[in-house]
Amino acid sequence: MAGWNTQDLEGFEVVTTVSRSQNLDEDPAFALHRGGKLHVTSSVDVHDHEGLSLAYTPGVARVCDAIAETPELVETYTWKSNLVAVVTDGTAVLGLGDIGPEASLPVMEGKSLLFKQFGDVDSVPIALGCTGVDEIVETVVRMAPSFGGINLEDISAPRCFEIERQLRERLDIPVFHDDQHGTAIVTVAALRNAARLTGRTLGDLRVVVSGAGAAGVAVTKMLLDGGIGDIAVADSKGMIHDGREGLTAVKQELASISNKAGVSGSIESALEGADVFIGLSAGEVPESVVSTMAENAIIFAMANPNPEVHPDVARRHASVVATGRSDFPNQINNVLAFPGVFRGALDAGATDITENMKLAAATALADLVGDDLAADYILPSSFDGRVVPAVSAAVAAQAREDGVARR
Repeated sequence: MAGWNTQDLEGFEVVTTVSRSQNLDEDPAFALHRGGKLHVTSSVDVHDHEGLSLAYTPGVARVCDAIAETPELVETYTWKSNLVAVVTDGTAVLGLGDIGPEASLPVMEGKSLLFKQFGDVDSVPIALGCTGVDEIVETVVRMAPSFGGINLEDISAPRCFEIERQLRERLDIPVFHDDQHGTAIVTVAALRNAARLTGRTLGDLRVVVSGAGAAGVAVTKMLLDGGIGDIAVADSKGMIHDGREGLTAVKQELASISNKAGVSGSIESALEGADVFIGLSAGEVPESVVSTMAENAIIFAMANPNPEVHPDVARRHASVVATGRSDFPNQINNVLAFPGVFRGALDAGATDITENMKLAAATALADLVGDDLAADYILPSSFDGRVVPAVSAAVAAQAREDGVARR
């Protein structure tokens, strides 16, 4: 590098960055993301001084004074009642893990795009430069007056449980960790229909869940609320059960409410005779183990991009197979839940999203399949125009029944 001065080096860096950017744009995914996937548009047009004086000063002052005197008017005269914050710290992004707040932004933008396209809900991606529970909670609480709801996204366990718990206690707007509850809603809906297809109910099923992270814990709890026969959860060390040493507080709670049969040891032994396998981890399950499951088995292998059991293998031993991928039938996709859940909660002016509201969403989603139920059709398509209206109506009605609705 002898003979190069600082200006030469800076110029070299710019040239290589431009060249790299041009090469990236040859990939259609990068080309689509150039400049981001979102922009803000105004809902009113200002063409003259009269319009300017109404939209901004002095007309805006009358609206501000009215809201200061009657705070609930903010729901009518601002966009707050239809605005959600999509909040992450970038520690558990898709299948990418802890990639940081900046790298998480394409996913958060995508989430906002889906909110708007499917639920007509406005949202703002917010990637935080902190990971401590107290820091995240305090940050969200301080910005909450601008929003009608908080969607927590891609925050790693076990911190995500405590963050959501504290925010639900401190805020009077819906707080929803989609990795937990969106996954749980769609999984419960799919399992209701899979059980119906095989002539059973949730109460008839013995379920084994692989993974005790955010999704695994939420799915387990929601299935228990929905009346599952029995359910046991495995982590990387084996089955979670009362008496197992070294459990975290979250896993100890799981041990106290699940695994009535007291199954211990490996997940492989637990799957013998089980009716249902729900995969929410990256662990592979061999075909020899899958073959020991009960007759008319149900397999939801949802790890991405590589399911715990490949669908071709699963179909040799199970009556119903679902994955998290869009290139196989029965995709368990959170977009079937979160737009409708927030649409319903916002429409009702809900102060919380209760367990009953989640179950109502799952039931509404499952019911849309109706008489078309088949082994390769246990959930409606993400692009089925009936999904959001059905889920949002069920959620809003349940919010009113549960006494958490303001309208």
